[in-house]
Amino acid sequence: MFETVLVANRGEIALRIMRACRELGLRTVAVYSEADRAAPHVAYADAAYLIGPPPAPQSYLRIDAILDAAQAAGAGAIHPGYGFLAENATFARAVEAAGLVFVGPPAAAMARMGGKTAARREAIAVGVPVVPGTTAPVATLAEMQHLATEYGYPVAIKAVSGGGGRGFRVVRSPEELPAAYESAAREAEAGFGNAEVYLETYLDDPRHIEIQILADRFGNVIHLGERECSIQRRHQKLIEECPSPVLGAVLRAEMGAAAVELARAVGYVSAGTIEFMLQAGRYFFLEMNTRIQVEHTVTEMVTGVDLVRAQLRIARGEPLWLRQEDVSWRGHAIECRINAEDASAGFRPALGTLTSYHEPQGLGVRVDAAAHTGYTIGPHYDSLIAKLIVWGADRTEAIDRGRRALADYAITGCGTTIPFHRLALAHPAFAAGETTVNFIPRYLADQLAALPAAPIGTAVDQSPARTFDVEVGGRRFAVRVAEPAAAITGGTPARRAAPTRRTAVSNADAIVSTLQGTLAAVKAAPGQQVAAGEVLFIIEAMKMENEIVAPRTGQIAAVHGERGASVEPGMLLATLEPAA
Repeated sequence: MFETVLVANRGEIALRIMRACRELGLRTVAVYSEADRAAPHVAYADAAYLIGPPPAPQSYLRIDAILDAAQAAGAGAIHPGYGFLAENATFARAVEAAGLVFVGPPAAAMARMGGKTAARREAIAVGVPVVPGTTAPVATLAEMQHLATEYGYPVAIKAVSGGGGRGFRVVRSPEELPAAYESAAREAEAGFGNAEVYLETYLDDPRHIEIQILADRFGNVIHLGERECSIQRRHQKLIEECPSPVLGAVLRAEMGAAAVELARAVGYVSAGTIEFMLQAGRYFFLEMNTRIQVEHTVTEMVTGVDLVRAQLRIARGEPLWLRQEDVSWRGHAIECRINAEDASAGFRPALGTLTSYHEPQGLGVRVDAAAHTGYTIGPHYDSLIAKLIVWGADRTEAIDRGRRALADYAITGCGTTIPFHRLALAHPAFAAGETTVNFIPRYLADQLAALPAAPIGTAVDQSPARTFDVEVGGRRFAVRVAEPAAAITGGTPARRAAPTRRTAVSNADAIVSTLQGTLAAVKAAPGQQVAAGEVLFIIEAMKMENEIVAPRTGQIAAVHGERGASVEPGMLLATLEPAA
């Protein structure tokens, strides 16, 4: 039994977990990076601890700092949320070794299912069909090339660890393979601390269907039906719904039974998700997410089961209070991920400070968010601003309600995916349930390209004037004063200067950054002959890699950026001159 929970995460999922804790009478502890000093989850928690130092993205991966904070705060349990260390068996073992409860599966079960190649072996062992591919990491490019030829193109390179589309590359020809292999491994290392990748056959037009399961430590396992998660960009989900518009009762029961059997076979405990690909009436095991999912909300809306609260109850030792026959599905739910991205430019990250933020309201509308007016969307973390979830008595009503809620959702200060969602939910193909992974290129490419470009935001410090945060021994305390800071100092409140931005060079030979981020790779060198469209720089922002390509054939005259450097929109990276 535990009374205090440390949430080893940030953003809306940290708030979601803390709210469930409070409903159960549990005390909450936040951890935060230097970049998250003013984050909502920090203010909401009963106590908060700094786990810096910079760089900010790595703060939430510091197992030692998280455990130190848990001990200092008197926490009895740690909830990892999703992302970061949520599927890290080493972290789960460390939590258990420290005498704390890990709110999730046992480390042994996570190790068996958290790595994708290991999970594929487990699925094969219990007879669950899998996408053809390797069951071990591929160690070299030569081995990858041999296997790709053996399986036949197209193939998919995937990170062994983690998820969310990071470390995932589709390769359609032998010429594409070396760069894709290098990029996938680099992104996997940056995102999950593990550069291992594997190979599998790429299905051309599947649906992405996942089954939600719950399991207790007494061997009871049930499923809560499916979610359709097919509408994606960069192999990352944008729209999810429950139930799927194409699954009937027979297939739902069959896939649910397969998920339950697999979870039981590996001794799984807590909430988890078994992901499948469905194509031409056949389903194939893809992977297991050994954690709560971003899209858990739609299952909650349709089944009435609070999945985070369920995780906490199971972690406290309660036997499962539901039987399979107790689970029922009512109505239809749709989730739209509101990301800081410019859909008109290939969903490029769109950073900035929110100058206004107004959420939709009304019957059947739920928003999970950690955003507000003045909230800064920086380059350190993923692009998720909020999740808009709508419920209706049937799918048609849910779509109608979603369109109304999207029309009511108003965010300024950075680009968002709201214009994309408005187009998607209004499209006849969406209404007809034609939602394979090719939905965006098949139906929306032209409309997205015609959208106005998102504005380039400017990060501005808008901290409350009467509140100051201090840290004593690494623990955060909020201190309020009777007068605004301006009255105390005799001047105006301090404002952090906006980042210096170089204006885009008008010279047609200039190659400039199109976004703020970090140079993950520099593929250009002075004197190098390049072709139009050739990748010269890769910028990492919001956990995504973005390519900067040569605008035309020519020769690199000079390079102004180096790997690891911070860049901003309009910053000069290189110059071109006519080919020699």
